[in-house]
Amino acid sequence: MDSLIHSSRDVTIRSISVSEMNNNVYLLTSKSTGGQLLIDASDDLPAIQQLLEDSAADSSAPTKLLRIATTHQHWDHVRALPELVAVTGATTSAGADDADALPVPVDVRLGHGDVERFDDFEISAVHLRGHTPGSIAFVYQDPDGPAHIFSGDSLFPGGVGNTQKDPARFTSLLNDVSERLFDAYPDETLVHPGHGLPTTLGAERPHLEEWRARGW
Repeated sequence: MDSLIHSSRDVTIRSISVSEMNNNVYLLTSKSTGGQLLIDASDDLPAIQQLLEDSAADSSAPTKLLRIATTHQHWDHVRALPELVAVTGATTSAGADDADALPVPVDVRLGHGDVERFDDFEISAVHLRGHTPGSIAFVYQDPDGPAHIFSGDSLFPGGVGNTQKDPARFTSLLNDVSERLFDAYPDETLVHPGHGLPTTLGAERPHLEEWRARGW
């Protein structure tokens, strides 16, 4: 399976789409140390293993999967998680309020603002409440370029994630997305969603009030 590749100064980012729901799986690899973070082991273990195999070309050192991070608890984002943990021995992380719903023990329970270091790169956790109680967006700040937001199902091109027509959940999610993403990062920031194509904060920013008015 072909993977989409983005190369920054320190990290190579690969992504593949798996399953009938077109879930995105993201892999960040340190170019100098080979340390890796995988975001959302959604489905299709063989495809993920091929992604890991292909990523050997992304580092001058042997690659090693250090952590599997999960954006949120929904079943379509964790179907390959138990198998991938079993075959790689990688540790796991997820939002504290979603951790108990995952099909594996969670080694690191993340709160808003937590920062994790993987060899020579860092990932920040942004808690976005609404799609699920513990949804986390993972942010990688390229030292020489735009930030990369791995938004799970909380932000997509064209709107925020599904809140089952619950006005309180929708307001919570849109407020968090507005304050914690749009107010915190510039327009050139890249958004890598849990399904579908990437976008930028700049492309979506003009529509925030339109989303609030329509209620989804």
